[in-house]
Amino acid sequence: MQPIKIRLLLDFGLVVLIWIVQLIIYPSFQFYTPEELLPWHSKYTVAISFIVIPLMLGQLVVSALQFVRHQNFYTISSLIVVCLIWTLTFTIFVPLHNSIASDSFTADSLESLVQNNWSRTFLWSALFLWSFYNYVKLNPINLSSNSS
Repeated sequence: MQPIKIRLLLDFGLVVLIWIVQLIIYPSFQFYTPEELLPWHSKYTVAISFIVIPLMLGQLVVSALQFVRHQNFYTISSLIVVCLIWTLTFTIFVPLHNSIASDSFTADSLESLVQNNWSRTFLWSALFLWSFYNYVKLNPINLSSNSS
C-alpha cells in the first residue's frame, strides 16, 4: 500500500478517535465520583493505549518517511504539526492523566482536559482534511462514465 494511503487511513483513524474523546470520553469524566473515576480511568488508559499508540506511532513514522522522500510544503508542515501534537500530548495531557491516576485531580483539571484537548482536536482535524486534499490532488477522482 502506498504511504499516502496509509497516511490518510492513520489521519482518519486519529480524527475519529479525537472527536470521540473530545465529545464523549473526556466530558464524561466529570460525572464520576473520584472513587469511581480512579478504577475507570485506569482501565480506560490501558484500553485506549492499544488504539492510540499504534495510530500515533504510525502517523509519525509515515509523516517522517514522506518528509524524507519529498520535501515540500505539505510534508514539512504536516510533520511539524504531528510533532506539535506529540509535544502537546506529552507536556499537557500525560500530566493531566497522571494527576487523575494518582488521585490528585480536581474538577478544574478535568475541565482543563476537555478545554485543552480542543487544540489536538483542531490539529488532527486540519491534518486529516489536508491529507485528504493532498490525496485527492494526487489521485483525482474520475466521475465521467465510460459507457459508450
